[in-house]
Order: sequence, then structure tokens, then C-alpha cells
Amino acid sequence: MFTGIIEELGTVTAVDERGDSVALTVRGPLVVSDAGHGDSISVSGVCLTVVEQTPETFTAFVMKQTLDMSAHGALRSGDRVNLERAASVGDRLGGHIVQGHIDGTATVLETDDGDGWRRVRFALGPELSPLVVDKGSVAIDGVSLTVSAVSPETTAPDAAWFEVSLIPETLAATTLGARVPGDRVNIETDVLARHVRRMLRLDAAAAGAGAGAAAHAEDAAGTGVAAHRADVR
Repeated sequence: MFTGIIEELGTVTAVDERGDSVALTVRGPLVVSDAGHGDSISVSGVCLTVVEQTPETFTAFVMKQTLDMSAHGALRSGDRVNLERAASVGDRLGGHIVQGHIDGTATVLETDDGDGWRRVRFALGPELSPLVVDKGSVAIDGVSLTVSAVSPETTAPDAAWFEVSLIPETLAATTLGARVPGDRVNIETDVLARHVRRMLRLDAAAAGAGAGAAAHAEDAAGTGVAAHRADVR
């Protein structure tokens, strides 16, 4: 469990292919300072498990599913990543509850610099757009942020977008300050929104199944009545 408050900007030092997975080595002296084998560290929003470490680096395996659904498949030596250690019981929840289980990726559409801040707009696929709401929480590359605007409900599903506004501290302390149009980022939506959508889908499926059963029973009853009338005749 994480809070989306980035502790350190790390640097990828090695990406070793291991069949359909990779061994990712990252330099992050702060996050590794008290890390042990099996500990969790969020790497640009993806919860990874420490399997090896040195005083300044740690290595974690990234499985095929994670490579397929995240931007980690494009990581190369020298790339910067956002790092956060798992939260401890009693920590201040400065951001929001972040699991490190991303939903997918979004693409930077445009950026606009204001007076001491930057607005960034992201394209959002139709599967994720219902889970992102105005003034709600979202984790972008592991950074806890508040959604500042979303596309209207009338927008075509394949043209949905959302925006965040970044303060100078976020621009300087995370990788988001270097993002430009066309870049892909990891997205984790609010866990509560995901649960609500799941419940609504199950309710809809149950209602549909119930309606189908009722219609089948009515048809069967109608057939029985017709047969009974035929027998009487």
C-alpha cells in the first residue's frame, strides 16, 4: 500500500531480459536504505518486490502481464522513475490510497504552462474513463494527484480525456515535469471507483439473467397452456 507521495527520483541502471519477463535494477539510495528482501517499492506506480539489493540499488522482476499493461516495457537504462516505499501503519496519508496495481496507461495529449503551474491533458481509453471523475483522485506514474477537469459525458468514448494541474514541487520532484505530448504514463484509478463499477456490472448481469429467466418461464407457461387447450379439444 502506498500514498502516492514520491520519495525519490530513481534511475534505471539495468534492464535484463529473462524470457518473457525482465529483471529491473534501479538506483535509489533513499528507498533502499531500509529495504529488505521481499519488500515492496513502487516504481512509477507499479508495486515491485525487491529480490536483490546493494547499498544504492535494488532489483525486481517485472512479469509479462505488467510489461504488457504498463509503460515499463519501454524502460531503458538511464531512464528516471518515481520511487516510493510501502506505507507504514501510522504514517500520514498525504496523498490517497494507492495499491500499485495499475489499470493501464494514458497518453499525454498536451501541456500548458501557467504562472507557477502546468496543466497536462491525458487521453483516456473508454474502459478507464468512467473511473476518473472531476476533483477525484488518480495516480499517474505513482504520483497522487487531483483531477482538475474531465471530458464531457457526451464525448465519444475513444476521445475521452482528463487533466491535472501540477505545482512546481511536483514538476521538480517527479518524472511528470519531463513529460511531453505522446509520452505514455501508468494510470491507477481510485480503488473505490473500481469496486463500484464491478458491483454495478454484476447487478446489471443479475437483472438481465432474472429477466431472461422470467421470459423463459412465461414462454414455458404459455406453451403448457396451449398444449392443455389442444388436449381438451
